[in-house]
Amino acid sequence: MSSIRITKQFTFETGHALYGYDGKCKNVHGHSYKLSVTVIGSPISDPGNVKYGMVIDFGDLKKIVKEEIVDIFDHATVFNKNTPHIELAHELQGRGHHVILVDYQPTSENMVIDFAGKIKKRLPASISLHSLRLQETETSYAEWYQSDN
Repeated sequence: MSSIRITKQFTFETGHALYGYDGKCKNVHGHSYKLSVTVIGSPISDPGNVKYGMVIDFGDLKKIVKEEIVDIFDHATVFNKNTPHIELAHELQGRGHHVILVDYQPTSENMVIDFAGKIKKRLPASISLHSLRLQETETSYAEWYQSDN
């Protein structure tokens, strides 16, 4: 049976600040992220299966990514939990803002690694995460490939 890659794309808005960075991104700012999730597997060959001919139902992939990434990160502000912005983070939380404290610098590179781990845990055994592409701006993105890891 042939291996097929399928991709689903997502968008979400997230703010962040880069602790210790020597440029503008040390300031709190936001991005309209575009996340492309590509999985690989063989189409279901059982004609009696309601998902016959699919690698994975796009709706099932959407549910995983929305629950693990989009619904959590959309309209949130992400800070490294060791940042000097921690007081600002607590102030924002106290005012009802959605703040996520992570144990990494919230760059696109580190976010895509985090996202890969979260998505991989939820995929059915017959399907593998092939790649992720996290686009931060119109001209900048980070990519994660299983083959590189």
